[in-house]
Amino acid sequence: MPPFWRNLMNQSLPLPIAIVSATWHRDIVGQAVDAAAAELHRHELPTQRFEVPGVFEIPLHAQRLAQSGRYAAVIACGLVVNGGIYRHEFVSSAVIDGLMRVQLDTGVPVFSAVLTPRDFHEHEEHHAFFHAHFVKKGVEVANACRATLASLRALDAHGSADRATIA
Repeated sequence: MPPFWRNLMNQSLPLPIAIVSATWHRDIVGQAVDAAAAELHRHELPTQRFEVPGVFEIPLHAQRLAQSGRYAAVIACGLVVNGGIYRHEFVSSAVIDGLMRVQLDTGVPVFSAVLTPRDFHEHEEHHAFFHAHFVKKGVEVANACRATLASLRALDAHGSADRATIA
């Protein structure tokens, strides 16, 4: 059992869920952060928020938070827009690959609400659409986090029962 799970199983209060968000397009990204935190709090799961300048900085922060053993999970929120060059594809791929590596290396679940729309422009119609869309994505990522934590706890409890039966 990873140290993270021993910590989680021995806590009378649940460990908080870290939410790391990029400040670039904070007005839009903040909608996912607020919605995720509200949904988690609705289920009595505490959160702690962290901000970084852009999405590229999220995986390193997620890694440090996961390695600390102080968080049940990490949720990443950000917006990568297509600025007319292919750089956005490399950035989004690096971020998602980095987040996956963090969870596989640490055993701490990491979730992504880092969105990479094909088209985003600064006009009011897109701004309003993504403002609302990030609320939906915040709720979805919070629910995925809750379900995954429950599933991992069940797997761990099942594994402990199997080990006790074998011994």
